[in-house]
Amino acid sequence: MKLKLKRPLVVFDLETTGVNPTTDRIIEICMLKVFPEGHEELRTYRINPTVPIQEQATAVHGITDADVADKPTFKDLCNEINNFLKECDFGGFNSNKFDFPMLVEEFYRAGVEFEVEKRKFIDAQRIFHFKEPRNLKAAYKFYCDKDLENAHSAEADTLATWSVLKAQLERYDDIPNDIEGLHKMSGQNNLADLAGRFIYDDKREVIFNFGKHKGRAVKQVLRDEPGYYGWMMDGDFPQQTKQVLTRIRLSMREE
Repeated sequence: MKLKLKRPLVVFDLETTGVNPTTDRIIEICMLKVFPEGHEELRTYRINPTVPIQEQATAVHGITDADVADKPTFKDLCNEINNFLKECDFGGFNSNKFDFPMLVEEFYRAGVEFEVEKRKFIDAQRIFHFKEPRNLKAAYKFYCDKDLENAHSAEADTLATWSVLKAQLERYDDIPNDIEGLHKMSGQNNLADLAGRFIYDDKREVIFNFGKHKGRAVKQVLRDEPGYYGWMMDGDFPQQTKQVLTRIRLSMREE
């Protein structure tokens, strides 16, 4: 089935210094512009982010500070990129949650009010998950080749989950078979509280993961704005999150 286009579609992807749109920056952008009549135009830019690239990010995309040291900044390229994107819709993979917000943030930092309201967004990841469900029932069928009876009963789901985990360990010889390794692979090792309101940065400092202080060290915020502690303690946050915050605050008295 051929995609029907009324105006150009730009399929794009970003490589960045990290995963926080507020503090991180773009270091590479690739844009494939697909026109309604069928022809395509591809552009790729390496960008000097003006901030260090995190080691975890380099481990993923392989781009180092030296690789982009002599490249133009996003501000240098913003008008050229903006003109390329005019009157276009967008497509990507997980782009709704990450790539597009990061791109828009860069435009704002460069002093360009990038038009969002009239754009359409296609996220191939969302379509993938919609058409190929990523729930326990689907996993049980995929890994164990069985239909999950009594789904959403606690006992059936518990037994199915254990069967799926054992089947994953049998199927993939490149995943860890210890709890610590699987914990890290599950993406929970950087959470300072279960709700994800606080996370650890690369120096294992606890930082905010939400709101106006996102990306800032919790201790520094409590020093600069002591009343923020009371706001959170009175707010609608999980008790475990409040416990973590209180523990951080108490530790400051010992410093």
